Amino acid sequence: MTGSVVRLPPQVQPPFQVFINGVPQHEGTDYELQEGALRFNRSLAHEGKLGFWRWFLGAWGIGTYRDHDSVDVRYEHNGQPMVAEGLAPEAEPDTAA
Repeated sequence: MTGSVVRLPPQVQPPFQVFINGVPQHEGTDYELQEGALRFNRSLAHEGKLGFWRWFLGAWGIGTYRDHDSVDVRYEHNGQPMVAEGLAPEAEPDTAA
């Protein structure tokens, strides 16, 4: 089983709060902070861009659904509360080989 990596924008510095689909995540239990990225030990799904047929069906009101995990990070920048929304998870490279 592979994990997922979410790269943080450069302005995001600890302390911060991490949420997946609105559910709080905890450092050490749910993720690790390493080299400006969040490393999760589970696989997170990210839908990406819609293809033509999925867009076409959606235009006619026919829904198609795929797994999609939304990763949000709440932090402060220059004393102002900020949120980095919808950060894209990537599959962690397999280093077993």
